[in-house]
Amino acid sequence: MSSQATDTLETFPNPKSERDFTIRIDVPEFTCLCPKTGQPDFATLEIEYIPDELCVELKALKLYVWSYRDQGAFHEAVTNKILDDLVAATSPRYMRLTAIFNVRGGVYTTVVVDHIQDGWAPKTPISLV
Repeated sequence: MSSQATDTLETFPNPKSERDFTIRIDVPEFTCLCPKTGQPDFATLEIEYIPDELCVELKALKLYVWSYRDQGAFHEAVTNKILDDLVAATSPRYMRLTAIFNVRGGVYTTVVVDHIQDGWAPKTPISLV
């Protein structure tokens, strides 16, 4: 596998597709450029998903995230684009992307976007207390 930035997301088969389980991925070094000033924006991406048949491959995810370093993007647009790309690649039962952007001009931004697969509903949580 390459170590060059790419806009391609690779996947692998879910090893337990008959079970709902959650995968959490933190990407603390996301960067893109402010579309107004060209200055870098820094964020932590928090991805949570319940896979269906496919899971995202982590090195491919890292290289995909790198591809944004030289792209100008508003926080809201880039967060939605990343979720759309992840959903297109993996077709998860559920996915949430939280993008926590560092301060710019005295303002912090957090963007949260969700995807729910048609026909899927979460199971009722079990309380052991």
